[in-house]
Amino acid sequence: MTGRQYEETDVLERADAAFAEAMADALDVREHETGNHSRRVACHTLVLARRFISDPNRLRHIYWGALMHDIGKIGVPESILLKPGALNEAEWEVMRTHPEKGHRIIAQIPGMADAAEIVLSHQERFDGSGYPRGLHDEQIHLGARLLAVIDTLDAITSDRPYRKGRSFDHARDEIAGMSGKQFDPQAVEAFMAEETTLRKMVEDMCMQSHDPAILPNTRSIS
Repeated sequence: MTGRQYEETDVLERADAAFAEAMADALDVREHETGNHSRRVACHTLVLARRFISDPNRLRHIYWGALMHDIGKIGVPESILLKPGALNEAEWEVMRTHPEKGHRIIAQIPGMADAAEIVLSHQERFDGSGYPRGLHDEQIHLGARLLAVIDTLDAITSDRPYRKGRSFDHARDEIAGMSGKQFDPQAVEAFMAEETTLRKMVEDMCMQSHDPAILPNTRSIS
C-alpha cells in the first residue's frame, strides 16, 4: 500500500469513527444519558477484546459495534425509552426490537458488517435464552459476547433515576454468577483477569474518545 493509499485509508477510518461517535452521542442525548454510556462501554469492551484479538481492524469493528450497540433505541418511542418505572410486557416487546432496528441502520454503511452483527447480537445470551435470534455459545459474535459483560458492568455501576449505582464488587459478583448462562465463561474469565484495570476505569468514569483509527499497528494492514 502506498503512502497516499495509507492517507486515504486514514481519512476514511477517521470519518467512520467520527460518524460512529456522533451516532452514539445522539442516542445518549435522546436517552438523557449524561454519563456517556456508549463511550464508556466501547472503551471498556476494548480492554477485554485485546485479550483475544491483536488485529487492529477487528478491534476497530468491535469498538464501533460496542459504541453503537443501542443505536436502534432511536426508533423506540420516548414514552417507553424514558419511562421511569418498570416496562409492561407490551412495552418490552417494543424495546426488544432495538437490536434489529440498530442492525438495519448500521448494515447500510459500507464496511460495517462486523459492527452491525455486534449491534444485532448484543442481547443474545450464552445459554440461548436471549433475543432476537436465540443464538447460543459461539454462534454469538465474540464482540457481542464481550460487550454483554461490559454492558452489564456499566448498567450496575452507573446511577439511574430510580437508584444509585452499585459497587464494582457487586457487579463482579453478579457477572460471575451468570457465567455460562447469560455470559460466555471465557468473557467472564477475561473480565476477572482485567479486574484491576476495569475497576480503575469505572472509578474514573472512563469515556475518552477512543479513536479506533489510531490503534497499535494500524498501518501494518495492507
